[in-house]
Amino acid sequence: MRHQLEYFAVRLLIALVRVMPGPLVRACGTSLGLAFYAIDGVHRRVALRNLALAFPARTEAERRAIARAAFAHFGRLLFELLEFATLTNDRMLKRVEFDGEERCRQAYAQGKGVLFIAGHFGFWELQAIVQAVRHEPVTVLARALDNPQLHKLLEQIRQRTGNTIVYRKDTIRRVMRALEAGHGVAVLIDQHIASHDAVSVDFFERPAATTPVVAALALRTGAPVVPVFALPLGRGRYRMIYEHPVEPPPGDSENAVREFTQRCTDVLEMYVRRHPELWLWMHRRWRDEGPAADRVPDMFHGLEEE
Repeated sequence: MRHQLEYFAVRLLIALVRVMPGPLVRACGTSLGLAFYAIDGVHRRVALRNLALAFPARTEAERRAIARAAFAHFGRLLFELLEFATLTNDRMLKRVEFDGEERCRQAYAQGKGVLFIAGHFGFWELQAIVQAVRHEPVTVLARALDNPQLHKLLEQIRQRTGNTIVYRKDTIRRVMRALEAGHGVAVLIDQHIASHDAVSVDFFERPAATTPVVAALALRTGAPVVPVFALPLGRGRYRMIYEHPVEPPPGDSENAVREFTQRCTDVLEMYVRRHPELWLWMHRRWRDEGPAADRVPDMFHGLEEE
C-alpha cells in the first residue's frame, strides 16, 4: 500500500509539473526540500556532522546555512527531474549551456569508450539525460529503488533519451561491452562502498571507502575518464561542464587503482568546495562514526548510483 501511494503521489506530481510554469516548479521543489530540512532531524544531523568534518573552520551558523541550502537544492533537483521528464529533446537542450564539449568529442575520438564520472552534486540526474540528446546515449550504473513501481517509473525517465541503465547483475561485463564498442559509461564515485574491494581515498582530508571500478576499467581498457558536472544558472537553466580528462598514474605506480581513484575524487572535491550547497551532505559518506550511525538510512536511496 505504501509503495502504491508513493507511486501515485509521484505520478500526480508529474501531471502537475507538466502544466506548472517553471518558477512555480522550482519554488515547489525548494519548499519540499526546506520542509524535509525542518522535519527530518536524522538526516539534518548527518548533514551538519558531515559539514563539521569537511569545514571545521566555518562557524556553526555557516554550516547550518549550507545544510539548509543543500536540502532546498535537492528538493529542486527532484522537481526539475520530473519536469525534464515532460520536455521534448529540443526544449531540454534550450535549457542547457555546454562548457568543454571539445574534451568530450576528443575523448570519444580515441575509440576506447569514455568513462564519465560525477558525484551527487548539482543536477547529476539530468546530466546523462542531456548527454544522450547532445552527443550519444550512455550506459548508466545505478541501484534499484526499493519501490518496484517507482523503480520502473524512474527507469523510464532515465532511459527516455536512449540511455541504458545497468544494475548489479553482470555490471562489469555489460560495461566492458559498452567501452569496447566505443560508447560512454556514467558512474557516480562519491557513494560509500562497503564491499571488500573498496579503496580508501582522502575526501576532505578524511578516508572514504570508494569504488575502484572506474580506475580499474580505465587502466584495463585505456578509456579516458572525463568528469562532468551540471551547475544551476538560475531560471531553470544549467551549465554542463566537461572537465579535462583525469590523467592516469605512471605505469610503474605500485597502487595505480588507488592513485587513479584519488585523482578522480580530487576533481569532485574541488567542485564541492566551490559549491558546497550543491552536494548531498545528508549521505553518510564517511562511515567511521560507529555502529549506531550505520543504522541511519540513506536519503534519496535509489537516486544514488554505485
